[in-house]
Amino acid sequence: MIRRIFIIARARIREFYRDKTSLGWNFLFPLLIIASFSVFFSADTRNFARVGIVDLPADSAIEESLERFQKSRHLHLLVFDSLEKGRHALERQRVDFLLNPADGRYWVAEGAPGGYVAERFLMAAEHPDPIYFLRTPVAGGSLPYVEWLFPGIIGMNIMFGSLFGVGYAIVRYRKNGVLKRLSVTPLRPWEFLTGQVVSRIFLLLVSTGIVLAICSLLFGFRVKGSIFALFMIFAMGSFALVSLSVIIASRTESEEFAEGVLNLMAWPMMFFSEVWFSLEGADEWVRQVAFFLPLTHVITAARQIMNEGAGIPDVYHHMLALAGLSLIFMVVGAGLFRWHREK
Repeated sequence: MIRRIFIIARARIREFYRDKTSLGWNFLFPLLIIASFSVFFSADTRNFARVGIVDLPADSAIEESLERFQKSRHLHLLVFDSLEKGRHALERQRVDFLLNPADGRYWVAEGAPGGYVAERFLMAAEHPDPIYFLRTPVAGGSLPYVEWLFPGIIGMNIMFGSLFGVGYAIVRYRKNGVLKRLSVTPLRPWEFLTGQVVSRIFLLLVSTGIVLAICSLLFGFRVKGSIFALFMIFAMGSFALVSLSVIIASRTESEEFAEGVLNLMAWPMMFFSEVWFSLEGADEWVRQVAFFLPLTHVITAARQIMNEGAGIPDVYHHMLALAGLSLIFMVVGAGLFRWHREK
């Protein structure tokens, strides 16, 4: 028995290291992820809170305290040229804390841990005698973090379902010989790919609708804008992401390689597309990278519809971006697609 187990294990190990693409990818993928994290989340750039400060002259009574507060480490300071813009960002969880130096009033985003931290920093920087800073309620209330997060979670679920639901499945079909058998039938490649795309979009829309309904019943989430526009965004986002996965799956037979590349695509999108946190105040090049990621347009448009009551006229530019990306991905993927590896 031991010998049979040993033979099977040895055969699997040989199969692994003979697949050069997956072997190299298993070393390359963790190195790329670690290198990315070291760049974006180094000790010097890791902040506890995003603090908005209105660009107005400070009251003389709080100048010294304000200077000490602004020198605090691990606070990401963002300057707004008007109080209205700062409050708009606070109400949408794009900053955790907002301070008006002209009169010492400040606001804290509802449920934001960074807001609590920034308030503690402010209290520590204040002069010990009189209290000049005044916490002020947010008019109409700020958007709870969980409601801001919800569209991001939905978008992330669509991303994983699209990338792995089609790309990984096509690679498995090729490896198992299913595509080779289909290649001798009247079925054309574009018909096969269209069937894959349509079925995946249908399944994702149904599952997303069920999740939305359950969360509405259990947590009281509601869509303030157009339901039709929301599902249009989800459908177009799914199409773009599925098309992207077709490029990866167009020729490879290695499941390990395909899984690694798909993960390499998914991880940057999770960080650059504002799934977990806002990119308010991020470097311009980060925003430019995010613009070319389909998940960015899905989540941004979904938040506008669900949290701000937007409709199609408000998010049509995101739809155009998704349509353009889908066209590019599908043309490239269909052009590269082969039923089986050419000898």
